[in-house]
Amino acid sequence: MEITKDLTIPKLFCERARTYGKDKVAMREKEFGIWKPITWHDYLENVKFLALGLISLGLKDGDKVAMIGDNRPEGLWAEIATLCARGTGVWLFQDCLMDEVKYIIEHSDTRFLFGEGQEEVDKAISIFDECPRLEKIIWDDPKGMRSYDEDYLISLKDVQGLGRELDKKEPGLFEEIINKGHGDEVALLFYTSGTTALPKGALLSHHNMLTMGRNLMAVDPSYDTDDFVSFLPFAWIGEQMMAISCGIQVGFTVNFPEEPETAQENIREIGPHVMFAPPRMYEQMTRTVQVKYLDASYLKRKCYKLASKIGYHVADMEFQKKAVPWYWRFLHWLAFIGMQKKLKDHLGLSRVRNAYTGGAAMGPDHFRFFHALGVNLKQIYGQTEIAGISVVHQTGDIKFDTVGVPLPETEVKITEDGEIISKSPSVFLGYYKNPEATEETLRDGWLYSGDKGFIDEDGHLVVFDRSKDVMTLRDGRPFSPQYLETRLKFSPYLRDAWTIGDKRDYVTAVTCIDYSVVGKWADEKKLTYTSYPELSQKPEVCALVEKQIRQANKDLPEVARVKKFVNLYKEFDPDDDELTRTRKLRRAFVETRYQGIVDALYSDKDVVHIDTTITYEDGRKSHIKTDLHIKAVSDS
Repeated sequence: MEITKDLTIPKLFCERARTYGKDKVAMREKEFGIWKPITWHDYLENVKFLALGLISLGLKDGDKVAMIGDNRPEGLWAEIATLCARGTGVWLFQDCLMDEVKYIIEHSDTRFLFGEGQEEVDKAISIFDECPRLEKIIWDDPKGMRSYDEDYLISLKDVQGLGRELDKKEPGLFEEIINKGHGDEVALLFYTSGTTALPKGALLSHHNMLTMGRNLMAVDPSYDTDDFVSFLPFAWIGEQMMAISCGIQVGFTVNFPEEPETAQENIREIGPHVMFAPPRMYEQMTRTVQVKYLDASYLKRKCYKLASKIGYHVADMEFQKKAVPWYWRFLHWLAFIGMQKKLKDHLGLSRVRNAYTGGAAMGPDHFRFFHALGVNLKQIYGQTEIAGISVVHQTGDIKFDTVGVPLPETEVKITEDGEIISKSPSVFLGYYKNPEATEETLRDGWLYSGDKGFIDEDGHLVVFDRSKDVMTLRDGRPFSPQYLETRLKFSPYLRDAWTIGDKRDYVTAVTCIDYSVVGKWADEKKLTYTSYPELSQKPEVCALVEKQIRQANKDLPEVARVKKFVNLYKEFDPDDDELTRTRKLRRAFVETRYQGIVDALYSDKDVVHIDTTITYEDGRKSHIKTDLHIKAVSDS
């Protein structure tokens, strides 16, 4: 479709809503076990009165409106209503701690905050006095809200009531305001994950968002008969990309899970046609299959192994663009009927036409696993500053060690220093209140990514790693720690891994076991334990982890192999600032925080004493004292 400079998200939204009206379902939400449909007509009505309600409360052009809560129709209504009222939407991650909420609300100059229910309202009330520009907190879930009487609190229904009154007084106001919009105006303010410092606010225009959606759809068309499940935070550009940039252009149905915890089950019920998730989600799916395999009977394990062997062989032939002989196609069909069909259905991938992953590196092991299952998984590359995507794999041209080729209207180059730079109509407007960072990132229309990479002989982009994260091994060759970490995380027993070795004599790793999987394994071995720290340091568990590391070390050059490791006493956690909200490792922070462990790994010690405090999501702190055992990894 043609996207002119005049086109805005609200204009396109109204056009779609009027075209489909009451005849098509725009979104569904699962409530009390039942999928509740919402038509495009209802979607428009809710957005219209909410937008007019915001104007009644005093919203002016360019004012910031923040949203926090789980994925739900009301969250999307609030965002689209903000854009229709000529405001700027700002999403926060639902598990943000108080300090993060305060920083973003204050830095973005937010005037109105939509909070889903009591938990989000409590966070907003606690920071209200410290954010002088914040005027109103709007809630939509009444559970637990009866005793709140602050005058700055108002329900979403009451805001819509104000909108209905304004609509009676000025019937053409909604259309008039929408028609004022222009594609170059700011639509959304996204706070980047902040792997090195405080999050920066990236300003994206309507044109940025819509051109990215159009260019992705040109490569992989979606249809208005498709289903999409929205379960990842709206504060992440990847979710906005699908639900807004593509969803409104195509008109597919957006489905919301009952709870974040039921997302996997709800995905299975819907059977989406398009899926986008960070590697963590696919890693978890892989782990689910691996754990079920460990629990299966002998016969089932043999069937799975045989079907997998066939799947991997066919996938490898397709990766190499070789013709698949008829007998392998027949065997693949048998594997599909016997095992893959049920497994894909169990994971909710039975109808997926295109599955995408991005936001962090995905290991080749995970990538091959899904292709062996017959899932058309594609790597994408991009960042918030280019509205999510600049590079994607194309069907029939997938290489698991690359991220694909540039989207239409997108140019990608490599600088002399090896940095990836890109140019497209989706490149952002700049950082909010940070001209220095804007100047550094945007030069002559080119977006400087801070990632190192190269373009291979087929025109595919290979992303090596963040420039600051690339390790130099003892023989002088560069190495990506993410590559080794993703290999380690292919083990069902390891939840996370952090590899160290930059300009050092050898490579070491700090690993985090998967408590539920290793716990089950320990129960079968009749091992007693009472907590994560105790289980992680059991000699048998250390031996199990060593075996996983030896597996990951295979095929690696000797200098890149992990020589020593330690099991951490807990998992890495965003609440402890060790991971970003999109669950990327904050390397500089963990290196400082665990300096004692790093020093011990590069000394003769075999034990390191830990005396520290960990923070829970609700703000509670816990004091931990324990000894961690450092283990050498044998070569055989």
